[in-house]
Amino acid sequence: MSLEHKLDGLLSKHDELQNLLATQSGMGGQEYARLSKEFTELNEIVRVVKIYREVESEIRNLNSLLGEDVSDSEVKALAEEELRELKQQLPSLKHDVQLQLLPKDSVDKKNAILEIRAGTGGEEAALFAANLFRMYQRFSEQHNWTFDFMDLSETGIGGYKEAIVNITGKDVFAKLKFESGVHRVQRVPETESQGRVHTSAATVAVLPEAEEVDIEINTKDLRIDTYRAQGAGGQHVNKTDSAVRITHLPSKLVVQCQDEKSQHKNRAKAMKLLRSKLYNFEQLQVDQARAANRKNQVGTGDRSERIRTYNFPQGRVTDHRINLTLYKLDRVMEGDLDEIIDALTAEEQATLLASV
Repeated sequence: MSLEHKLDGLLSKHDELQNLLATQSGMGGQEYARLSKEFTELNEIVRVVKIYREVESEIRNLNSLLGEDVSDSEVKALAEEELRELKQQLPSLKHDVQLQLLPKDSVDKKNAILEIRAGTGGEEAALFAANLFRMYQRFSEQHNWTFDFMDLSETGIGGYKEAIVNITGKDVFAKLKFESGVHRVQRVPETESQGRVHTSAATVAVLPEAEEVDIEINTKDLRIDTYRAQGAGGQHVNKTDSAVRITHLPSKLVVQCQDEKSQHKNRAKAMKLLRSKLYNFEQLQVDQARAANRKNQVGTGDRSERIRTYNFPQGRVTDHRINLTLYKLDRVMEGDLDEIIDALTAEEQATLLASV
């Protein structure tokens, strides 16, 4: 199907949905909600398509005008200048339309579960894991997302062995999905007396947050244990067994949460984490095309794969998947990740466009 036929079909569908929503007052609530969602999702592409077609129409009109015998030289010069400007805009507008037509990742609009774990490097790796945690926390603040602790294990001197958070907001997973993998740091540790640069690492995993409708869990498949929480980093000890550990027996997955003082709240958070892990596993199994696209573009997202290096002596950060190096490490560690994430997104889009 040609691009123009696709655009005609989308515009027709948008008009059809608009008429349905305006005239079917007796429509059921669920059906109305479904059609409203579909209509809303088409609004942006229709807006872009209309701009694109208006420019195409203007170009045709100006070509037609200039094809005639224009006696007024000033009018002709103005028409030629406007035509040049519109022709320069057209490729960019067509690119915007093509991007809108790309298949959407079904999980892009979901919230995310972010897991950060210290890797090789001992205490220095744990300190770096804490740095990454604060980097993502600041990035979330910049995007007005909610950053909700789920589980946190500190080392006692400011490092994190493990940190798990739930991030909610607009397009969270779409922005963070490329962060999964090994993050490497090169710097002189505070404990290094000789001033030598050490290399350490931390692993990051970003999972789409699964809702109950996304995946069904049989309670008979769960073993739920409660224990006395240490609190964040062992700073205080609860006097009740409020911490919760859930084992999913078929998959052997184990999740836990002790951030809340309420056992009920910890259990709810642990179940949310378990659902997301099972959902992510299921998605990777059934959607091989998505996994292949991400492997071609930005790697598999496997936590064994090194994706980025943070070099403190040189003040640079390098993303190895797209060979992008930026000399603004201090800003990146303060949450200024948009340039890196936008570059990864653009690269993925370019790969998808090439395959269409």
